[in-house]
Amino acid sequence: MASVRTLDALSAVLEESGPAAALAYLNEGVPHRFSAVYRFAGPLLHNVLLHDKAGRIRPDFLAVVPFTRSFCQFVVKDGAFRTDNSVADPRLFGHALRGIVISYHSVPVLDAASGRLWGTLSHFDMRSLRLPDSEFELLRSAAALMHRHLADA
Repeated sequence: MASVRTLDALSAVLEESGPAAALAYLNEGVPHRFSAVYRFAGPLLHNVLLHDKAGRIRPDFLAVVPFTRSFCQFVVKDGAFRTDNSVADPRLFGHALRGIVISYHSVPVLDAASGRLWGTLSHFDMRSLRLPDSEFELLRSAAALMHRHLADA
């Protein structure tokens, strides 16, 4: 994980190398295996960017996710969502991904022009992991910067 992490550094990576590099930068600072951008498309969420610390090809189950089976529905409902352990989180009892995606920390990505919800930016893993508040705030700030770079995704 990187030592000094700032919004200015993220912004520079985004401007110089694009959203995939910015997502990798975000992932460097967290213990989570995955960082992702999902775009809303009616009842489905489409993965438009995924960074995997393990360097593997995106698993099929992460490519397209029904909104009602996603944790992204809580991002929409609450404006952000954090859980270090979905198994122990009472908000997720009965949810389809409970115990599959264990840690999930996500913020909305808004269309800068209209203010409408475009998608989500997330860190997640299949094991219980804590996300430091500073990294969650960086994730939130990154979401505000990234939309114009993602608009064609």
